[in-house]
Amino acid sequence: MITILVYNNQSGAMERYNRELYQPMPYITGSSLTVQEFRAKSASDLIWTDRRAMHAWNQTRAGWGKPIYVGYAFRRIGEGGHADQSQHYAGVAFDAGQNLDNNERNQLRDLASRLGVWSYVEPAYLTPTWVHFDARLGPPACSAGYPMLRQGSKGVYVCTLQDALNTVGAFNVGIDGVFGPKTANAVREFQRTVNLPTDGIVGCATWTALTKQANGYFRRAPLIPPVYARE
Repeated sequence: MITILVYNNQSGAMERYNRELYQPMPYITGSSLTVQEFRAKSASDLIWTDRRAMHAWNQTRAGWGKPIYVGYAFRRIGEGGHADQSQHYAGVAFDAGQNLDNNERNQLRDLASRLGVWSYVEPAYLTPTWVHFDARLGPPACSAGYPMLRQGSKGVYVCTLQDALNTVGAFNVGIDGVFGPKTANAVREFQRTVNLPTDGIVGCATWTALTKQANGYFRRAPLIPPVYARE
């Protein structure tokens, strides 16, 4: 059984679901995206995404009119495999169409761009053998990457933050997507360890230091299993 956290962009609430791998992801039309397909190569039993990304998938799948193969979607930051502030770690990105030929991939890429439901569709020269699209939220704290977070923030980037904190220092923060006092204290503790101002705000410098340490952590030490727990 997989626990799925979904940030509802309309209500502002974090929602929790329990699904088997063969079942569809929350908010997905029919069975066009199963939990297994979304989890892809990740081994995590706790995953997260948001409603906006799931609806963007629904519209892309409907426009394509047939199954879309997903090679990568969700990934824990400690599992590595992507850039330090990858949208895959936030659960809002897809690398798809690896089984298509170049012409078909271009068609899928063009469709994703035309629909206007994705924040970013990567150009073919960067991903020639797959199609990347994501529903990232901004503005980013750095020139690209994750938005600034502070106490009171909610959503998938808070999940990523909490996971990264646990990965690099076992700060014992439960993953619930809500930036409460416990998460703020953990941020300040991390900031002290890297000689940053201990303001509890996750801006560019804190994101950069934290994600650099957390990304690919499994190559250096066993990855701590993520735990859902409310603050």
